Amino acid sequence: MNKEQLIEAVQAKVGSEYSKKHVQEGVEAVFDAITSSLSKGEDVAITGFGTFKVSKRAARQGVNPRTGEKIQIAATTVPKFKAGKGLKDAVK
Repeated sequence: MNKEQLIEAVQAKVGSEYSKKHVQEGVEAVFDAITSSLSKGEDVAITGFGTFKVSKRAARQGVNPRTGEKIQIAATTVPKFKAGKGLKDAVK
């Protein structure tokens, strides 16, 4: 499912009382709120769905698979998602 399909699924669930544009703005507002919170280093926990967290990866040594040359991989910050019980149960 891509973003467009998600918008269509939400619109089908809420009915015809909201236009596609309003539903799209709502979906994008949710994504923006999650992104904004993660960029500030805050966790986003959605009960029954899961938790979005920010994780730091330390700098490390890597190997270029083509040449075998050792390279230095810089430290970075990455988003992570841990599924909640409700989501895990729904997927079983």
